[in-house]
Amino acid sequence: MISEQPNLAARLRDRIKRDGPLSFHDWMQAALYDEHDGYYRRADRLRQGRTGDYRTLPETSPLFGATFAKYFARCHAELGAPARWTILEVGAGRGDFAHAALTTLQRNYPDVFKATRYLIDELGDEARVAAQIKLQSFSACVQFCSLTDLTSFAGIIFSNELIDAFPVHRVISERGEWRELAVEINEANEFAWTTLSIEPRVTEYCEQINLSLQDGQIYEVNLAAEDFIVRAASLINHGYLITVDYGAEREELLSAAHRFNGTLRSFHRHRMIDDALSHPGQKDLTTTIDWTQVAATGSRAGLESFRFQRLDQFLIDEGLLDQISDYTTNLQDNAEVAMRNAAARQLIMPDGMAAHFQVCVQRRANQAPHIFTDLLKN
Repeated sequence: MISEQPNLAARLRDRIKRDGPLSFHDWMQAALYDEHDGYYRRADRLRQGRTGDYRTLPETSPLFGATFAKYFARCHAELGAPARWTILEVGAGRGDFAHAALTTLQRNYPDVFKATRYLIDELGDEARVAAQIKLQSFSACVQFCSLTDLTSFAGIIFSNELIDAFPVHRVISERGEWRELAVEINEANEFAWTTLSIEPRVTEYCEQINLSLQDGQIYEVNLAAEDFIVRAASLINHGYLITVDYGAEREELLSAAHRFNGTLRSFHRHRMIDDALSHPGQKDLTTTIDWTQVAATGSRAGLESFRFQRLDQFLIDEGLLDQISDYTTNLQDNAEVAMRNAAARQLIMPDGMAAHFQVCVQRRANQAPHIFTDLLKN
């Protein structure tokens, strides 16, 4: 049973009763990011782990961050081994990925570690404090910042499961006309779906991609994803934008029968909740990202998408299996070895967590000759 977060729910009800139906984008923005009671802003909410609502790969196994650290070291070499460079992690959570990556760089790639300034942009106060504590031993090279306050640099911008949590506009076709799903209050004083006229920027996007929907079909428009990619591209004067998330190409999002009603999902205690509108601030909300959008937006912003793979294959190609061997070599406790191997299986098995994610690597156009052949389909 989910207890309602009274302040946020009451404020949203008052807002809707006062101003009329609220676009789902604005409702999702409040449910996740309200300054006081939003899901990702609440200090009293344990979101990750077995007792939370979901698990992420960085906190499942440090091998995730360790393997990416090896890839980061290769990127550093491909950039000409600069004496100073920056790794910016956006949406770093409690610092699991950063700790594993920096530990690996320090141990295995000391020259890269010495050159590294590691920046973290994390919105949640509780997560940021936890990350600061976890990364105390790296305080000389770690800084906490906001993406909006930075100037351009050489290096990497990395995110894991960031874009899927951006608020989206839910576009639906009604009798051949685009409408936007919104939230109203029904006679039982519950949050309920309705529709509104589509917003101008959403209309512009739908026209730009020649969106064609069947009657009643829903498609999520993630304009915040475009804003993030454009901003990230403006910061990278020499380097890479690396995005890890779960998504699909636009053609699949629009043609797959199981996605006719869109991809919005709501999670609480590792269970999917049918009513995404209930208990705002108490549940995770997420949508499947559009990789076609990611590639096209990056291209317009001066980035080329030159590597796109399923995450498990990316990790294997970047030496995960060797990392597993090194990771368990010095362990004496058989139970610890078994636990770490079980976590590692989530990264490599066909039914593991990593198999459901993808990696997109984009870089400043004309930065270097192509060295990979896994091209993102446009």
